Amino acid sequence: MSTNKSFSIETSERYARALFEVTQENSELESIEKSLNDFLNIYNSSPELINFFKNPTQSRKIQLETINIISKKLNFTKNLKNFFSLLVEKRRIFFLKKIILSFLKLCSQYRGEVKAALISSKDLSKEELNEISSQFSQSMGSKIKFDYSIDESLIGGVKIQLGSLMIDTSIKNKL
Repeated sequence: MSTNKSFSIETSERYARALFEVTQENSELESIEKSLNDFLNIYNSSPELINFFKNPTQSRKIQLETINIISKKLNFTKNLKNFFSLLVEKRRIFFLKKIILSFLKLCSQYRGEVKAALISSKDLSKEELNEISSQFSQSMGSKIKFDYSIDESLIGGVKIQLGSLMIDTSIKNKL
């Protein structure tokens, strides 16, 4: 059975894998992961920055200058700054968000974490989230990391999606 991945996904995964391997070799995994999370928060909150990197008419020189400024402000390691510069030079900077998300996914897999979605009808405390996570981690045999959200239309209960496994204990489902 063949998998049909788009060019952008395949390219993004290759660049993410390359960055992951370089950071592992240089023992910079934690610092680069933190830097990329910080950058991603800024990137997602700035439509201007998104447009700047996705605009194919931007000159490489201006994009490189912007990368230099961002890397100074966010204290990027030399390898991360060079990686961003490489993306600009190869005209792959418009894949930036996909590359970062692929890299963060590789980091989670490396730590043995499994991503799952947790949707509740009310706001859960940190203790409740930790308890649910630890119970699932024990039963699944690996650390579960939840993407948590609230959906008041559930009336009560929670929904958990872990790959193809769906656990729906919501009152909305019972009705």
